[in-house]
Amino acid sequence: MNYLIGDVQGCCDALQRLLLRLDFSPSRDRLWLLGDLINRGPASLATLRTLIDLGDAATCLLGNHDLHLLAAHHGVRRPHGGDTLDDILAAPDRSALMDWLRHQRMAVFEAGWLMVHAGVVPQWSRDDVLALAGEIETVLRGPDLPDFLQAMYGNEPARWCPTLRGIERLRFTVNALTRLRFCTADGEMDFKTKDGAGAAPAGFMPWFDVPGRHTEGTPVAFGHWSTLGLVTRPGLLALDTGCVWGGQLTAARVADGEALEIIQIDCEQAQRPGG
Repeated sequence: MNYLIGDVQGCCDALQRLLLRLDFSPSRDRLWLLGDLINRGPASLATLRTLIDLGDAATCLLGNHDLHLLAAHHGVRRPHGGDTLDDILAAPDRSALMDWLRHQRMAVFEAGWLMVHAGVVPQWSRDDVLALAGEIETVLRGPDLPDFLQAMYGNEPARWCPTLRGIERLRFTVNALTRLRFCTADGEMDFKTKDGAGAAPAGFMPWFDVPGRHTEGTPVAFGHWSTLGLVTRPGLLALDTGCVWGGQLTAARVADGEALEIIQIDCEQAQRPGG
């Protein structure tokens, strides 16, 4: 069986209970986790260890919280007040954990689904997404990672242009794949609004509702947007159901671009909503 799982954010107990509900077997089943593996929840270190122990049975995407951890590890960013990263940063095998994290994926296409953490701009095709994600993955795994993390933060450029090069191209790609909620038809991104789909600023819309987006014929699954909640349209899955905010942890059983079943377990966390 193939299962996609929304944002865990360090809720290891919920993840373990979900795996039990799925009757998950690493010899039989495959998991794809849609990013934000850690942070804000109570057990970020245990979550990482659980995912690492699953080996090839689990493929993990990187979300904005996971990149934030890499930046904190390299001294580029200080942990925020609401972060729950101390157990990882104090772990005796911290370097090995960070090495595993930076070898995870930014986007994948498996079981008929294009998977990203947040979204894609309308100008990108499936092949564009995978190629651009590959550029980020190469940097994450290479010797220039600290320099990249230092320059990664910022909201500009806000609009995609295929002639973008260097850090501007990388920054735009990271922002789209890990932070995007709303954009315009010509690919300008908004990062201020974190509410649900009905809160779109004037001229903007949820990225998946842009008419004629180039991924429209490709089933896409994503997380990141807890205020959006569960979305199960044909060819579209939004699976961040706010586990860390007291909602649910959600899995979708999928095959050949179809969502066959939604499985949810309640989470006991009661954090305040955030990005």
